[in-house]
Amino acid sequence: MHYSDSMNQSFMQMALDQAQLAQMHGEVPIGCIIVDNTTSEILSVGYNEREQTQNAIKHAEIIAIEEACAKVGSWRLEHSSLFVTLEPCPMCAGAIINSRIEEVVFGAFDPKAGSVGSINNLFEEKRYNHHPDFLGGVLADESASMLQNFFREIRRKK
Repeated sequence: MHYSDSMNQSFMQMALDQAQLAQMHGEVPIGCIIVDNTTSEILSVGYNEREQTQNAIKHAEIIAIEEACAKVGSWRLEHSSLFVTLEPCPMCAGAIINSRIEEVVFGAFDPKAGSVGSINNLFEEKRYNHHPDFLGGVLADESASMLQNFFREIRRKK
């Protein structure tokens, strides 16, 4: 992996901060940041916006990828790492592969939609032309707790 454990945790905390913003907007609390691996500069941030936009593809990762591409002026994010609070779904894993992101670090595993180990692992599919490095479980308890509390509150209100 490219960053030390403490740096991974620091960047994941920034993704958790984005997840809190999502929650404040009534969104499922999932946050993401993308870091330039050559400078350790934050290229972009994102959080879920599906409810606000009523758009199924407005996941945290997609928003961060779009912003990072705009910032660097290329669809190739080859020298970057993506930090996200929940294991990427198939759509986001595909976008990560297609944007050539070098590494993905995620918090909680997602047994219902996770495509970086839980249900399948698109990053290890040999037939794809790009295979990001990945590390799951960084600040997993904090990420999972935020999600569990969010859904518990929704059920309580109903």
